[in-house]
Amino acid sequence: MRAIGQDTFGGPEVLRVIDVDRPEPGPAEVLIRVHAAGVNPTDSWHRALGGLRGAITPLGWDVSGVVEAVGLGVTLFAPGDEVFGMPRHPHPAATYAEYVTAPARHLAHKPTNLSHLEAGGLPLVALTAWQALVDTADVRPGQRVLVHAAAGGVGQAAVQIAKARGAHVVGTARGDNHEFVRGLGADEVIDYTTTAFEEVAREIDVVVDTIGGEYGPRSLRTLRPGGIVVSLASPAEAALADIARPLGLRAQFMIVEADRTGMLAIADLAREGALRVHVDTVVPLESASKAHEIADTQRTRGKIVLEVAQNL
Repeated sequence: MRAIGQDTFGGPEVLRVIDVDRPEPGPAEVLIRVHAAGVNPTDSWHRALGGLRGAITPLGWDVSGVVEAVGLGVTLFAPGDEVFGMPRHPHPAATYAEYVTAPARHLAHKPTNLSHLEAGGLPLVALTAWQALVDTADVRPGQRVLVHAAAGGVGQAAVQIAKARGAHVVGTARGDNHEFVRGLGADEVIDYTTTAFEEVAREIDVVVDTIGGEYGPRSLRTLRPGGIVVSLASPAEAALADIARPLGLRAQFMIVEADRTGMLAIADLAREGALRVHVDTVVPLESASKAHEIADTQRTRGKIVLEVAQNL
């Protein structure tokens, strides 16, 4: 089968099409014929630097496709089922390929109102937002949530999930993305290019920080007592907790994990129309390097998705 590989770290140009053996599903696994695979910032990090392991590993975690075969003991799915998910993360999943194996309990049935392209761009960003807002911050109705980079992949999912939980949502975005972010459900949008967000956002209960760096300490200034910043940008952001604690605030660095409970919740929200993904760019599998060139600009609105099978 065709897959995307690399022999060295570097820019998008190191990615190339390779031929590898089609995998076989092990016990409790399914084999998926991949229709679409989302491209995420973590993919670029692994391509360029090897991620946390500092090693070359197959790229890709988002997947939407059709079950081709099931391994021993699988009861949740059967061949022909349409599924989507974020298998194995933070361990390698290798979804930049025509076929991929995945633990059955890392997947959910694809909502029928989503195309494979849409479903292929949803799992990682939506699971990240769900685990930040629900599992980590326990956001509740009436709370005020600040979402940084609200027009980005995780940002757009966080805005919608926070609204579905009954929160008042404030997003930061460039001026040309304000209408888009309001369309996702944001109650307020701040142009971070012209306004210091910490001077405008007040009495915030939960901050979802996808940017890191100075955004963490600045976000603390927006919180009411007991509020929390959930940082998704870099392991270095874990040190923010030491700054927050004496102020009566909380900060937590989080890595998204494969999670069937979260996937089922995300699938339900998508079926209800409360969660959608904006697919910014579709690129064929063999042009994965082009997809990474676009991703590395960090100027996309929504998701970049690799089209692996045709007629999606």
